[in-house]
Amino acid sequence: MSKAFKVELHTRDGQQLGFDCAPDENVLAAAARQGLSLPAMCRSGSCGVCRGHCQDGAIELGPHSPEALSEADRQRGETLLCSSYPRSDLVVAVDVDLAGIQAPPPVEREATVAVVEPVGGEVVNLVLLLSPDPNGDASVSFEVGQYMELTLPDSGVTRAYSIANTPNWEGRLEFYIRLQPEGHFSHWLRQAKAGDHLKIRGPFGHFSLDESSLAPRWFVAGGTGLAPILAMLRWMGEMGAMQPTRLYLGLNRESDRFAQAELAGLQAILPGLRQVLCVWHPQGEWQGFVGNPAEALKRDLAESLAAGKSPDIYLCGPPAMVAACEAVASALGLPAAKIHSERFLPSN
Repeated sequence: MSKAFKVELHTRDGQQLGFDCAPDENVLAAAARQGLSLPAMCRSGSCGVCRGHCQDGAIELGPHSPEALSEADRQRGETLLCSSYPRSDLVVAVDVDLAGIQAPPPVEREATVAVVEPVGGEVVNLVLLLSPDPNGDASVSFEVGQYMELTLPDSGVTRAYSIANTPNWEGRLEFYIRLQPEGHFSHWLRQAKAGDHLKIRGPFGHFSLDESSLAPRWFVAGGTGLAPILAMLRWMGEMGAMQPTRLYLGLNRESDRFAQAELAGLQAILPGLRQVLCVWHPQGEWQGFVGNPAEALKRDLAESLAAGKSPDIYLCGPPAMVAACEAVASALGLPAAKIHSERFLPSN
């Protein structure tokens, strides 16, 4: 067997831990083998969730989507841990706290469909109720921003979707899922009805609010990237958060709008929330912002920073949108520690 290399992880909260990784083993798999839970979703180089920054050492990068990791990202030392094979000892920084990496593995539970209905823009609202565990507890606990893995009972098809609601005692989980023309899970959703069953596992993910910061919070969502951000905003409403708050939602066309009642409801719980709907290619007489969220962010962030106000920014959506917003924030001088992001790509 080839000699294993040492991987030293540097966490977001300034901690360090190490593990072994063989040359033919990717860093994500090696960490999981040794009981560590790093951020991941697709595990095939497609989604960009398992991103890390290689601070020292040599990596051979396996197959991956350029949308999940561009050449410019690679030049900056960014890498995808599921596609990273060590060619020397490594030092890798990850945007997650030590406690999240060492958390026990999630358990699988049964869930029942309570609601499945279209909400506009080819998006379906799926609401599940968890069955009680062996102790009779049906509650669901997670950090707002995390996601769950949903598995269909007959086919075994598993997909990951972000949670749109907040933790609760009722075991209620809400998702916003865009239907894909040839998607396996989308096919099931088109026929699903209340009372149907599926399995659910989680929570997963490390996209979460920085509760220690009192800075203004700006949220930028692309399409169904709104789901985890909706959970964060709902949580802020429940907690009575006082930070000035903005939401930028990017859509390709006006017809892609969805969850409009939920967006209106946010104003009731966060009266000071400013919402900016960004439509890239308007087809009618659109009166709102024309362009993508990165352009709206650039306009407003430059003005805010010039006034001495430095917000925390939370980004969720397609990799290209997230990368564009990160580039804007970085170019304007916003510290990297104030930028929190999660990328995703549609799943069939």
